[in-house]
This record gives sequence, structure tokens and C-alpha cells, in this order.
Amino acid sequence: MYKSKYHNTRLTFLLPRMSTRFSTISHYVKVSTSLFNANQNPFGGKSLEYTGGDDPNSKNYVKLTEALNTADTERRKAEEEALKRERAAEMRREERLRKIAYMADMPDSQPAGTVDEFMFKEGVQDQLDKLDNDLVGLVPVKKRVKEIAALLVLDKMRRKLGFETSVPSLHMSFTGAPGTGKTTVAVRMGQILAKMGYSRRGHVVLATRDDLVGQYVGHTAPKTKEMIKKAMGGLLLVDEAYYLYNASNDRDYGQECIEILLNVMENNQDDLVVAVAGYKDRMDKFFSYIPGMMSRIGNHIDFPNYKSDELVQISSVMARDLEYDIHPDAYPVFQHYIEERMKLPYFSNARTVRNAMDRARMNSAIRTFERFAINGENGGLCTVEDLRSIMSEDFQVLLDDILNADVDKRIFA
Repeated sequence: MYKSKYHNTRLTFLLPRMSTRFSTISHYVKVSTSLFNANQNPFGGKSLEYTGGDDPNSKNYVKLTEALNTADTERRKAEEEALKRERAAEMRREERLRKIAYMADMPDSQPAGTVDEFMFKEGVQDQLDKLDNDLVGLVPVKKRVKEIAALLVLDKMRRKLGFETSVPSLHMSFTGAPGTGKTTVAVRMGQILAKMGYSRRGHVVLATRDDLVGQYVGHTAPKTKEMIKKAMGGLLLVDEAYYLYNASNDRDYGQECIEILLNVMENNQDDLVVAVAGYKDRMDKFFSYIPGMMSRIGNHIDFPNYKSDELVQISSVMARDLEYDIHPDAYPVFQHYIEERMKLPYFSNARTVRNAMDRARMNSAIRTFERFAINGENGGLCTVEDLRSIMSEDFQVLLDDILNADVDKRIFA
């Protein structure tokens, strides 16, 4: 066979290439075999193998050590929290068992103290007496307040003996016309709650829509929360609460205020009592729109309108507080004025009486000034009785204004 002179040269050139290809094919076969074996037994070999060496100064070693330390710390914290919960649960169980044993061993004849003792010791009776002195009439209202006070007193007596107790729902609704004593009752209730330990301060914060609802987006929540913060530890009285909700405007900001109040009434009832007040028909409609408010209020108190003779008694109380003396002849004239005024619009019960008393005091001052300053009676010297007296003619001016004024002007008399 003929062989060219280049035959050996070509063989020499091709052999290295063939060797490289064979080694590459052998490598692929080995890799494929290892992958096949891994698929056949995926858990047969090592899943992780640390290849960072044993040098403690290497980055991998430091990171692994930090990760292990962090995991150990978190595990210890979790174990401590679990142990703490177990201890708390065990303490509660032991306390419960001790209480059950104590209640089982306690005879039914165990003295718990007298109700009067708690009433006077806590100052509740003093607040109820002040309510009787400050408010004329309103027998149903006073009865309801005394019932709430009785519940609080008996609840405290039960706690003293170790009975299970829970804070009753103290949120209130006051319905009635203006001037029927809603704010006065709210102040007394706040003081009673403070005396009994159901509120920290016992103060009353009066709020209206303007105090709670903002004028633009993001303004309502801060205003509402600010008023709630002021009232914490006492009683928040929302007057004319139905103005918070505007059914005709879906974008009204009052809805946000109501949601905040509902949340506070539910979650902070131990530290804040919310009372809503207004006309009964409007409040009923308001509760129909906001059933969540109705369900959170456990005490509904309706304030009836005063009678004419009760309003005359209120005038006597106001005169006593202002250190005035109403002459006996002046009472019939004032009652006649009240009866005529009750027939006119915008009558506001005790507020109307207060306005009438202010006018009577002014008429008394004018009469006394004319007698002693202008006419020079008794050389211009007046007595203490002259400065304290309110006479029938001082009320007659008010009555004449109603009887003699034009029809369209009588409501302003």
C-alpha cells in the first residue's frame, strides 16, 4: 500500500484530538452515571458538605458560627417564653383552686358588712344626697341613678369576699329636652364612679360634633382621639350625638368618629365611660342607624320635662345658690310667667328658669338703683335686705312682656 510522506504526520496530529474527545466522552459518561445514581437514590449521598476549611478566621466559618449562635438564642427565648406561660397558667390554676376551696369553706352566714357602711365609707351616699339637693323632681332619673349605684356597691362587696366579678357596662344614654338636668346627672355619675373606684378621676368632658368631627380628610381621627384622651379616667358626654351621623351624605366624616368611639367603648370600658345625650326621638333614630352604639350602652335614662311647680322650686334653689331671697308674694307671679312661657316655642325647662332669674336679678338691681341712687331714698343708704331681695314686681316685668308683646315677638320675652 502506498503511504504518503504525510501519513505519519497526520496520525501524529489526530491522536491528541482523539484522546481529548475520548476523555471528554468519558467525563460525560461519568457525570451522567452520577446523576442517574442520584436520581435513583436522592438521599443516599451527602446533601451538604462544609468546604470552607477549619480556619476560624475564614469568612464562611465566622458566618456559620454567627448563624448557629443566633439560632441558639432564638431557641432559648422560645423555651423561656413557653416556660413563663406554663408558670402563669399554673399560678392561675392554683389561685383558682385556692379560691374554690375558700368559697367552699366559707359559711353562708359569713358577715360581709352593711350596705350603708359601704355607701357612706365610699362617699356614694353623699353624692346621691347632692343629686337630690341639686335636682328638683326627676324621680325616675334619680331612681335609675340609685339602681346603678346599688349595683356598684354590691359588686364591690362581692369582690371583697372573693366572688367572681366583672365591670358592668357603664356606658349611658341620656334622652330628654334641653334643660332637664342631663349634664348635672352626668357630673354626679362621674363622681360616683370615681368614689367607687370604677374611674380614676371622675371628671366629665362635654363634647359636640364640632369637637369630634373634622372638616377635611385626616382631620377627624386626631380631633376625636384628643377628646378621648382628655376624658380618659372619667366620663365623655357627647351632647346631641345624632349630629355625628349624616345619613344623607355617605362621605360625611362623622362615620369615622363613630367608629373610633365604638372601638374605645369596647376596648377601654374599664377606663372610660361614654354617655350620649339628645332628644329622645332623634336618639332613637340615631341608634337605628348605628346598632353597634345601641348594643354597647347598658343604661338608658329618659329625662322628663319639668312641671310648672317644679320649675318654681328650681328658681328657689338658684336663688339660694346665688344668695338671693325671693319674696313670698313673688312666687305666684313667677309661676304664672312659667305657665305662659311653656305655651311658647323654644321652652328649655331649667335653662328658661335660669334666664328668667337673670332678668329678675337685673330688674331688682334697676329698682334698687332708682330708689337709692336716683331718688335718694334713705339718704342713698341701702340695707343687706335690699341687695338680696327679689320682689314680685321684678317677675311682673317678665310676665307683662309675654302678655303684652306682639305674637311674633312673644317667644323672645
